[in-house]
Amino acid sequence: MAPWAPIPARIRPQISEKDTSMSGNAAFAYSDTALVSVAHVEAPEVVTSDSFDQRLAETYERVGAQSGLLESLAGIKERRWWPEGHLFTDAAIAAGAKAIEASGVRVDDIGLLIDTSVCRDRLEPSSAVTIHNALDLPSWALNFDLANACLGFMNATQIAGNMIEAGQIDYALIVDGEGSRHTQQVTLDRLAAPEATMADLFAEFATLTLGSGGAAAVIGRHSDNPSSHRFIRGISRADTSHHDLCVGTIEKMRTDTRGLLNAGLDVSKLAWGDAEEYGWLDADRYIIHQVSQVHTTMLCERLGIDMAKVPLTFPYLGNVGPASIPITLSLEQDKLEPGDRVMLLGMGSGINAMATELIW
Repeated sequence: MAPWAPIPARIRPQISEKDTSMSGNAAFAYSDTALVSVAHVEAPEVVTSDSFDQRLAETYERVGAQSGLLESLAGIKERRWWPEGHLFTDAAIAAGAKAIEASGVRVDDIGLLIDTSVCRDRLEPSSAVTIHNALDLPSWALNFDLANACLGFMNATQIAGNMIEAGQIDYALIVDGEGSRHTQQVTLDRLAAPEATMADLFAEFATLTLGSGGAAAVIGRHSDNPSSHRFIRGISRADTSHHDLCVGTIEKMRTDTRGLLNAGLDVSKLAWGDAEEYGWLDADRYIIHQVSQVHTTMLCERLGIDMAKVPLTFPYLGNVGPASIPITLSLEQDKLEPGDRVMLLGMGSGINAMATELIW
């Protein structure tokens, strides 16, 4: 077999429950990394699920589908849209400016900028260069895009933490800007067409749960920022055999909703393998990637999490991709007390899952 040939599926190692004790380099810990600030911006236009139902009323009747599933099943009453012409980088820039202001950090002290947005205004150059320029970051601030579906923001916190712990940078700025307007408009056009089928509705249902917004965080050393919130440890898991369950572009997203849900729950359970040992089951707050009511309920049941400790933003913001965890944390931060244990639980189609512990 050539050294570059893919490993045949029959001999490829498979993830199983016994792997939960074999963390390898998927487990990580910090000694002096902290969240200095987190901020968000909300898109101004409120778009209700009722308006989507009205747009698709004829299709529902023709194919025998039930209206109201977005609210009754997914639990999403509304989501936000940016105005026409508002760029994804505009959202990331606005959130980044708020996070920098809230941190009190000098712009010249920021040594790293990571844009984790799924949505892109273009293929080249990176979105990070536009954001770097708009925020007037110094020339020595490394900047790049990081894409990993809805898990990108959490991945970026780990990269930033590693660079801070290594002494390479003092501060990192992580930003994200998402927008669902165009994708949902063209999806509604397709699903409202006379040739749309029940299979089309199922395949593109998840697209209608998406939302718009921006988020940003400044990461630094706890020793330099006594009021900051320490990152303690985390773990990640992957099962990339599910890479084809959700495939999207700006024009269309096709999702095996049930398959993605079940596979995501399985991978999240694997990432949660050390939860009891780490004391994560006794956390004060769980900031979970916001997908839907069904996903949240089943995830909490599978992981043994008290839903009363899970703040929800999907009912009125929808699934804002990698921005959903920092947006939810930003909205919840004034309710947290010093010393509270906060768990960030992320998931990205593909599938990857990560859990990270913060002490507030």
